[in-house]
Amino acid sequence: MNTNKDEKKLLRYTYLLCLVGFFNLAILKKPFDKGAMIMCLITCLLIGYSYFIIRKFFSDGDKYIFIFSSILASIGIIVLYRIETAAAIKQIIWFAIGVTIFILIVVLLPDLKRFDKYKYVYLVLTIILMAMGTLFGNETLGARNWGSIAGLSFQPSEFGKLFLVAYLASSLKDYESFKDLIEPAIVVMVALGFMVLQKDLGSALIFFGISVTMLYIATSKMKYVIICFGLFAVGAFISYGLFDHVRLRFLIWKDPWPYATNKSYQIVQSLLAIASGGLTGSGLGMGYPKYVPVCTTDFIFSIICEELGILMGFAIILLYFLLFYRCMRAAIYAEDNFSRLITVGYSAMIACQVFVIVGGVINMIPLTGITLPLVSYGGSSMLSTFFALGIIQKISEEGR
Repeated sequence: MNTNKDEKKLLRYTYLLCLVGFFNLAILKKPFDKGAMIMCLITCLLIGYSYFIIRKFFSDGDKYIFIFSSILASIGIIVLYRIETAAAIKQIIWFAIGVTIFILIVVLLPDLKRFDKYKYVYLVLTIILMAMGTLFGNETLGARNWGSIAGLSFQPSEFGKLFLVAYLASSLKDYESFKDLIEPAIVVMVALGFMVLQKDLGSALIFFGISVTMLYIATSKMKYVIICFGLFAVGAFISYGLFDHVRLRFLIWKDPWPYATNKSYQIVQSLLAIASGGLTGSGLGMGYPKYVPVCTTDFIFSIICEELGILMGFAIILLYFLLFYRCMRAAIYAEDNFSRLITVGYSAMIACQVFVIVGGVINMIPLTGITLPLVSYGGSSMLSTFFALGIIQKISEEGR
């Protein structure tokens, strides 16, 4: 199989996707929107140049990781430009910074096996970032999970989960017996506690998913997974009794329609948008995204389904599955346990985030406000995701 040829073919399809999407938006405006075509050109140049750098100087490794992530980011930029031009411009800047971080990790970072000895550095950074929102965070849309430094807002938990994965990988790489799991278990419970206090239930679910996945890969023992789910159920029951916002989320999830004009307005508008789009959608630029709250972040998947159809929604989920597959493939070929575990952790992080937000906006699970990786607007999410993908790309280079 000619991998290089297949990669370039997929890149050409990515350029075509950008051209069709932005051209469609350009002709919808009178006069013709030249800004849309400039965005198309910048997006294609960023993707093409980045692929050239990675392919030319690091021919080994799995380049599909970068290509699939670029396709998802391109879809996000197109949809954001349709909803809010200013948000799309900011997003393409975050995309450029994220891709730069991705390349720098691949080019400059030494052998990752050297980083397995910094367990307690990762632990300290994890606790600091998790606690930051609780102690100093600003409340946004009901969750106290935003911090601010020099006027720049960010989500500490987005970066905290990166260090949590690194800590768990360095802690579990030498697993021998149950006592090796006590310290990581305490750290995870502390992190989950901070997320519950911040009312950031989405991040709590993601942290749980990451931890259970890495635990099973490290130990290969299903009994530990069952114990974790049992403890999680107990914690969820206690949280339901103690916290009003947890009870409200479950109330809305069970039956959102009686509260459609107030408590469950967001999820009801999301379901109506998805239903109105049908299989093929109303057409890019022909929907009503302003009727859906926070449509550039939490509910961007609903807007995609409304205007591009449920089939496009399935296509995006398939792209995430392919990205997850390529990331897990890198874990299989990793040369040491630390690299294998950190790859699994970052792969699970992205997969859990997709499951939680897509499941939430279609009311399959209680709604929690998080971003759709690479697609939703948000610098913290974009940078943390490309950092994780850069690490996985680096490991795929080393494992070949």
